[in-house]
Amino acid sequence: AGCWLQMYVFGALGMTECTFFVVMAYDRYVAICYPLRYTVILNWGLCMRLAAGSWICGFFSSLLHTFFTMSLPYCGPNRVNHYFCEGPSVRSLACMDTHVIEMVDSVLIVILVIVPISLIVASYIRIAMAILKIKSTEGRCKAFSTCASHLTVVSMSYGMALFTHMEPPSTASAEQDKVVVVFYAVVTPMLNPLVYSLRNKDVKGALWKVLGRGTDSR
Repeated sequence: AGCWLQMYVFGALGMTECTFFVVMAYDRYVAICYPLRYTVILNWGLCMRLAAGSWICGFFSSLLHTFFTMSLPYCGPNRVNHYFCEGPSVRSLACMDTHVIEMVDSVLIVILVIVPISLIVASYIRIAMAILKIKSTEGRCKAFSTCASHLTVVSMSYGMALFTHMEPPSTASAEQDKVVVVFYAVVTPMLNPLVYSLRNKDVKGALWKVLGRGTDSR
């Protein structure tokens, strides 16, 4: 039961994060392309619906993934060759053909990874077009800094997730998967607070001080 719960929570939080990335891309699109109408478009009610929809989408899709994995017969030995109970590692212990389950997982990956990436790219194409219309260099830099942290986190998270889940099973290595999972399950979340707070002057000042360049954050 602990293994199933771990797999469900990990998948739910990961899929919810993927959905939130799309919401954040839409937020930056509205902020840059429609700055005067930002509070009107992204009102409190819409923000609540977007947040609730992201959580529901993540937890429901993970429920399907966990249910199909749990329905497989396991004949033993049931020792997972991984740091935690991840779907592919648990399915490898099943004593039957898992082709159908893998196809369901592939569909979920397309819906919750490829589709969000496409929406994020579409948003940033519109954002780039809007930034190019800004005449002042200072204005362009300010608009770009609004998106820099989001783009950095999206690149790290989706890059690792795609590398792990889109790799053909024939070339997949258990030890290689462990290293990759450490990055997107541990290292990336640890870097998120730093990436998102780099626009804060106090944080930048402390970082420059640690690097031995004084407290001037300019």
